[in-house]
Formats: sequence, structure tokens, C-alpha cells
Amino acid sequence: MKLFVVNDARTAREFLDVHVELNKVHEGWIQPLDKDIEDVFNPERNKAFRFGECVRWVMKDEAGKLIGRIAAFVNKKYKTIGDEQPTGGIGFFDCINDQAAANLLFDTAKQWLLERGMGAMDGPINFGDRDRWWGLQVEGFVNPPYGMNYNPPYYEALFRNYGFETFFNQVCFALDVKNKIQDKFYERHAAVAKDPNFSARHIKKNQLEKFAQDFTTVYNKAWAQHGGSKEISKEQVMLLFKKMKPVLDEKIVWFAYYKEDPIAIWINLPELNQYFKHMHGKFGLLQKLQFLWLKMTGACRKFTGIAFGVVPEFQARGVDSYIIVEGGTKVIQAQNLYDDYEMQWIGDFNPKMMNIGQNLGAYPSRRLITFRYLFDRTKEFKRHPILK
Repeated sequence: MKLFVVNDARTAREFLDVHVELNKVHEGWIQPLDKDIEDVFNPERNKAFRFGECVRWVMKDEAGKLIGRIAAFVNKKYKTIGDEQPTGGIGFFDCINDQAAANLLFDTAKQWLLERGMGAMDGPINFGDRDRWWGLQVEGFVNPPYGMNYNPPYYEALFRNYGFETFFNQVCFALDVKNKIQDKFYERHAAVAKDPNFSARHIKKNQLEKFAQDFTTVYNKAWAQHGGSKEISKEQVMLLFKKMKPVLDEKIVWFAYYKEDPIAIWINLPELNQYFKHMHGKFGLLQKLQFLWLKMTGACRKFTGIAFGVVPEFQARGVDSYIIVEGGTKVIQAQNLYDDYEMQWIGDFNPKMMNIGQNLGAYPSRRLITFRYLFDRTKEFKRHPILK
């Protein structure tokens, strides 16, 4: 077995190909778009390069067959409250079911991180935001939402046998949109709705500047103080909204207000894998025409929760129920827009959000794990702290 650094067009192509070769035989795997993977490693497309660096390797056997890959990254902005050491990351891990091969990948990444002063490595994670390519699937392997890692079940043993431990679990919840949510959501909604200062509305594509500012306000109040998160600017959100615009369904992106001040967001997207499963990693002109056709013919009947948050001063006041009833039952459910819903993962360090998922009457659809490996093997391992 031998590793090769990705440093030219050929090895970059091999980095994409190894994922396809190792996973195409597994039920439920859907090939991600090549461009979205390549963008992670493009300094012009990934803002994380402003704060760190990354490297990729592909692994081949003696016959030259692709049998694995891994990426490693350091990012000065990546940290968790309570960390006692600088922590790097590994991601985009693929490997045949062979512990020696996995160990070679892990050892190589570990050495690169040690040379850059890291004291631990988390993985599999992304070189960038947590909404994509984050965590190892350990339950619910079929048809993950777009942007979620796919891996066969044996990967967990490869990580644990090397010495990785669970830093936190990532739980996804799903539900049948046609089912009625629990009565307490309607009761809490009614209590909030009595106050005319509260309102809710869905996004409008011709007002993206306004909603980008509202998103920025809620995000920076609700998430920026969490470990591993940082404040974002309106300009960053506008770039995100513009990227989302071609696939955006206005009626599934909701904002709540109090006296016109934004206090909550519920961001959803059509489940893109319902489209991309037909495209085999490509998104050229032909695939774009195919995408438009699939969109026009209603090929997507599932939507995915991307973000849900309430500013601290309005938490525990029923605002979560208010926005879910206003958007979910009065619009999405009433207008029969979709059949199925799956939320992006919620960390088990966030019990408030876990409770919302459970109280909706949703069921756990899949579980992922973010692992951590401490380089000092005598040091006490600590899990991700619980958010208050």
C-alpha cells in the first residue's frame, strides 16, 4: 500500500474516483457532485483557507488500484469550548475494509497535523462549515440528505480500532409531513399568537437582502457563542442565499418576528439528492436542463431542515412552536407541498434542539458520530460540553 499526495489534476480526479469505486456497490449511496467536493479544496471557493491549510492523499495497492483516501486540515477558527489542545481535522475518509490500510491513512494525517502543532484530530469533519460532510454514519445508512457523508457500516470499527472515541453524536429526525404534530405545539402557538406583535413569514426571492440581514441577526445571537461557531456577516449570508436561490422554495424558509425584529429562523431546502441521484456527480449544461425538468415535474417530494434557531431572549416562550405551526401546518402541510421531512443533524450536546425534534413526533432517522483522537494517549478524554 502506498499514499500519494493530491497535487495535480490526475490525483485530484483519483480523489473523487476512489469514493465512487468503494461505495457504488452499497445500497442507498448517492454520488455527490464533483464540483462541490472540489470546491472544499479550492482556495478561491473556500474561505477556510484564510485561517488554515489542508492536504489530501489517495491510497493505492501494489497493483495500482485505488483503495482509500483521506484529507487533513488545520483551521485556527476551529475550536470547541473547553478544548485543552489545538485540534485539527480529518475528513473525506474512504477505505477498504482493512485495518492496516485505515491505520496508514490515519497515521499519515496524524503526522501532518503533529508537524503543525496540533494535539488532537476530529473526524470525519469538513474543512469549513458543519452543514456539509460532517460525521460518520453509524445508523440509517440509506439515502442521506445531500451534503451528508455516506459510508458503509464497517467504517466505525476502523475508527474505533485505531483509538478514536465519540466526541459527540449527531442525530437526524424525520417525519411524515401528512401526520399531525402533537397538540402542545398548537397550544403554545395559540398562546404566542394572541400577542399581535408576533408574526411569521416565508422568504421572498426578490427580498434576499432583507432576509439575509434577518438571518444574520438571528444566527449571531443564537449560535455565534457556541463552541466551534463564529459570527457571520450579512455579505456571507447573501453569498449563501444566492447560491441557494436556484433550488430555493420560498414556502419552506420561515422567519419569525417580534415588532418586526427577527427572533427565529427555520431554514429548509428541497432534498437535492432527489435530483442529483440522476446526475452521477456531474452538473454541466445537460444536467442543469435535467435538473430544471425534474424540478418542474415535481420529482422532489422530500425537504430537509438546514437550520432552526431562536434568539436567547425568546427561547422557552413558545416561539419554536409558533414558527413550526405557522410555516409547517398552515402552509407546507395544508398545501401538500411535500410528503417527507428530515432534519439535518442535531448534536447530542444541544438538548434543547434534541427536545424539539423529539417533541415534534419525529423519529430518529439516522445517527452519525464526530470522533476525536487525542495524540497524548495518557490524557483524559472529554466529550463535547453540553450547551446550556
